[in-house]
Amino acid sequence: MENRPITEAAPSDPWPAHFADRGHPGARRIGAGVEGVVYGLGGGRVAKVWNGRPPAGLALTRRVYADMARHRLPFSTPEIFEVEDHEGVLVTYERELPGGPMRVDSAHAAYERELSARHTDTLLSVLRGLASVPGTDAMLGLTVQGDDRPLWRDHDCFRDALAALVDRAAARHGAALAAHVPEFEAGVERTRKALRALPDAPVTAIHGDLVPPNIHVDEAGRPVAVLDFGFYTTAGDPAFEAAVTAAVWDMYGPHAEEHAAELTGLFARELGYPPATLTTYQAAYALTTYDLFGLDEQDGHFRWCAQQLRSNAVFTA
Repeated sequence: MENRPITEAAPSDPWPAHFADRGHPGARRIGAGVEGVVYGLGGGRVAKVWNGRPPAGLALTRRVYADMARHRLPFSTPEIFEVEDHEGVLVTYERELPGGPMRVDSAHAAYERELSARHTDTLLSVLRGLASVPGTDAMLGLTVQGDDRPLWRDHDCFRDALAALVDRAAARHGAALAAHVPEFEAGVERTRKALRALPDAPVTAIHGDLVPPNIHVDEAGRPVAVLDFGFYTTAGDPAFEAAVTAAVWDMYGPHAEEHAAELTGLFARELGYPPATLTTYQAAYALTTYDLFGLDEQDGHFRWCAQQLRSNAVFTA
């Protein structure tokens, strides 16, 4: 989900030579993620060599990026300038995003117990910024990873669209999750009912994967870029973004549970979201992403989702 820094390209990597032929002689491989490999081109631009195609289709992804870029946010977001199909491989030429990752992923470094004001201020700034961007038709057309249709298809409100996604996701491989989560079917039903009982909410841009590596900061710790849209990007209740961000800040560290609870409380207070709404959305997120990387507790994300559900007050009520 995040771009992992890479210091050297493999000797057989053909892409630097390809970019040199296109007028970018200093191209270098700078990162890799789920979507593909990223090369720095200089002049404020990068090239992404995609693994396959964007789930939503490139035209829709480009529209979503453009919708984000036309707002004056306190941080940069991706923007696609040019598209190339090179021997069947998709290459996009995009804005280079400034700064560096806020933190490495908690799977690779244990976070300290105390949450710093520098980190929480950054998270609040990003959440407020994204919540200021109205949802657009392009965002409504997106499909979240693992699903087979646009989230908003046949729905006119986010809570119902998300409840329907919970149903589809539970039907995919629910038996695998039920083996690790007591009273699974009853918990799914409680989550579905809680979602459909939520009040009306504004429809704004949702990134859906604000893990620390996807937020870039400057030397002073201020957020200067948000990247890697696409995993759960959509339009919907900004409280969903806050709920997921609180949960995924520290997924694997020794203080993960305390951090999630503390951030959930902080976002409820500072952003005015009802705590029960945040808890409901956290259950929905676990129920809709549990099977994206593996189907048993050998997979870290599956294991994390199962634990989230076992401790979620809405799911277990």
